[in-house]
Amino acid sequence: MNEMNHPPIISVVGYSGAGKTTLMEKLIGELTLRGYRVGSIKHDVHGFEMDKPGKDSWRHKQAGASTTLISSPRQIGMVMDVDHDHNPDELRKFFPHVNIILTEGYKKQSRPKVEIFRSGIHGEPLCRSDDNVIAIMSDIPVGLKTHRFTLDDVAGLVDFLIEKFGLDNGP
Repeated sequence: MNEMNHPPIISVVGYSGAGKTTLMEKLIGELTLRGYRVGSIKHDVHGFEMDKPGKDSWRHKQAGASTTLISSPRQIGMVMDVDHDHNPDELRKFFPHVNIILTEGYKKQSRPKVEIFRSGIHGEPLCRSDDNVIAIMSDIPVGLKTHRFTLDDVAGLVDFLIEKFGLDNGP
């Protein structure tokens, strides 16, 4: 595998309410159960507040720090000012020890995507004409020329991703 594209980045996309976060949780769980180290990125075009108002790190950031780290024996968290909406390739450097990166969102990016589609949410898949959709999880056949998995076949989707990207869960 090309080191430039390692670890692979796969985006989970779909309409609001289709189950993207639930699918992310299931994919992460299944991959880690099989011994893979998984990184995840949640794309939020509306912005977010990670730290709680009043906490020391929040106060540091409010005082003007451009980057604030929170460090403990088991975790590190970082809040950093940026000058643009970073794409997953720019964020890959923060994931040096993972086998795969899953993103929730980035539907407009030109990268491999898995769409989750539920017939009760919308009439047709969100990325119907996107050649980057490598698989779709759906409750009904959707007529796309891509791999289709039922909504409960997370293991099958993980098998597909492992094979497609030649994932290795070794050290």
